[in-house]
Formats: sequence, C-alpha cells, structure tokens
Amino acid sequence: MKLEGRAKRHRRVRKKVAGTFQRPRLSVFRSLKHIYVQLVDDENAKTLLSVSTRSKDCMGKIKYGGNIAAAKVVGKMLGEIALNNKIINVVFDKGGYLYHGRIKALADAARGAGLKF
Repeated sequence: MKLEGRAKRHRRVRKKVAGTFQRPRLSVFRSLKHIYVQLVDDENAKTLLSVSTRSKDCMGKIKYGGNIAAAKVVGKMLGEIALNNKIINVVFDKGGYLYHGRIKALADAARGAGLKF
C-alpha cells in the first residue's frame, strides 16, 4: 500500500513537472540504505548528471547512506557539480516522497550550494 501511494503521487506530479535543458528536473529516489539524485532533461530524454551515496566521491565522506547526514552530503555535491556545469535553475521532483527528513535535508543542502528551485 505504501509503495502504491508513492507511485500514484509520483505519477500525478510527473504530469505537471518536466525538465528542460535550461531548467532540468532534479529527480530524487531514496531506498532504505541509499539516496540517489539526477538532473534530467526530459525534452531530450537525457540524464545530465547524477550523484548518489553509492558514487565513489561520496563513499569516502559518509559512513551510512540512509540517513540525513548522507542526504546533506549528496545535496551539496550535486549543487557543486551542477554549478560547475553552469546549471543554476532546476525543477524539484521529490519522487512522491513527503518533503521532510532526508528529502528536505537534500533540498536544503542543494539550495545552500547555489541551486535555485
């Protein structure tokens, strides 16, 4: 039931939220052990960049990928990499998850690194 509700919320949001090359979609997926983030250009069906707690850069900075501290590290890394690639404005797609905990920490860290959404 819980997964079905999340999938339904995600489909409902994805009807309205789409990323472009100028303003890509910041897509979030979280599992129990990890968090994954992508910047997606939906017009051209391309992933511009991605960061997760499983990426090599992140593994050295965190002990466990399923907590708020790891989400903050991922959000900060995403913001820094996006700014290096001259991406400033994004559309936030929280993936049907509630905006609290790890999702909120990731979003705040990405904003703190310089992304605007």
